[in-house]
Amino acid sequence: MKKYMAAGAIAVGLVGVAGTAQAGKDLDAVKARGQLICGVSTGVAGFASADSQGKWTGIDVDVCRAVSAAIFGDSEKVKYVPTTAQQRFTALQSGEVDLLARTTTYTLTRDTALGFDFTGVNYYDGQGFMVNKKLGVKSAKELNGATVCVQPGTTTELNLADYFRTNKMTFKPVVIEKIEEVRAAFFAGRCDVFTTDASGLYATRAANAPTPDDYIILPEIISKEPLGPVVRHGDNQFADIVRWALYAMIEAEEYGITSKNVDEMLKSENPSIKRILGVTPGMGKALGVDEKWVYNIVKQVGNYGESFDRNVGMGSPLKIARGQNALWTQGGLQYAPPIR
Repeated sequence: MKKYMAAGAIAVGLVGVAGTAQAGKDLDAVKARGQLICGVSTGVAGFASADSQGKWTGIDVDVCRAVSAAIFGDSEKVKYVPTTAQQRFTALQSGEVDLLARTTTYTLTRDTALGFDFTGVNYYDGQGFMVNKKLGVKSAKELNGATVCVQPGTTTELNLADYFRTNKMTFKPVVIEKIEEVRAAFFAGRCDVFTTDASGLYATRAANAPTPDDYIILPEIISKEPLGPVVRHGDNQFADIVRWALYAMIEAEEYGITSKNVDEMLKSENPSIKRILGVTPGMGKALGVDEKWVYNIVKQVGNYGESFDRNVGMGSPLKIARGQNALWTQGGLQYAPPIR
């Protein structure tokens, strides 16, 4: 009995020691500035794009907004910095941005050798190919000798070479840095094929094609492209806040907490919901933010399903099915560790 009591006392002591997060240099800088600086794409419909008034929207933008809501209680305290595929990592390494939420694939070397931490996956994707219907192609296996538009400095460029080599086919790359110029080249007929993440192909067809019905996305998906937010090594608390802001959106969807019913959910007797929404305190203190952090995220940004639907799903022009991005309870891969 005494042994169990001693072990319990040690455990309580450890909780006490670890109960309050300590701010690091990146988080301190964000707080002192009063604004989160978020690196996003130069414009991918559904993920990050600005309207004529300069207002940014997209599933990646919602990650930035959620982090801002967790830190400041206000999802709008974000400055968006457009970055190209080649610029994005330098922008993060140099401190030009605090966070990258920019259709960036989670890989081993990026997570280690570049000095970054990926904090989750906000979109499970895979690389595909888009062609004009008049090419008469039904499969990527028929692309031998094709010219292919691709961005440099991407996993897309590497996967493309691997795929053609594996299938003993040849291709001629048309390498262009800026995504807008890649799209323009493809639609102008400078290349037979446009390759990028399948989500980007759907976005490009919906938002940029002169006549969307003239273009088809081939059935092959040739890679795993888990896309997620990225921070620099060195500030564990900031990384934790970014990680758990995304998890909070996923967890909220799982428990049926939405931007429309979150106020009513404050009255729930479910212990998990009470913890998530800060009615039972402790989770905010552990993360070093206000106890209403999840409430603020859901009220101002929405849960993961709401964000998906309005930006890339059936409530958007892209009409992408949830697929792998459905919750784990619905046959998908989106799964958040418990907030407890």
